[in-house]
Amino acid sequence: MRTLKDVKVGKSAKVVKVHGEGAIKRRIMDMGITKGVEIRVRKVAPLGDPLELTLRGYELSLRKADAEMVEVEEE
Repeated sequence: MRTLKDVKVGKSAKVVKVHGEGAIKRRIMDMGITKGVEIRVRKVAPLGDPLELTLRGYELSLRKADAEMVEVEEE
């Protein structure tokens, strides 16, 4: 299983599934990360956490722990 955490800077991926349960899954989905969405990894913070993403026309910072819950397929 390939997760959003594994996508390299400058690459894009498509969301296959959001794992996790309850409030955490709901929070990720509320941020716009849902099945079929195209996500581009813009950059990674100097210490590796968080990731800066572009999706649905806006930018989003996401912790690596949360990015591990997002299953993706690279384009």
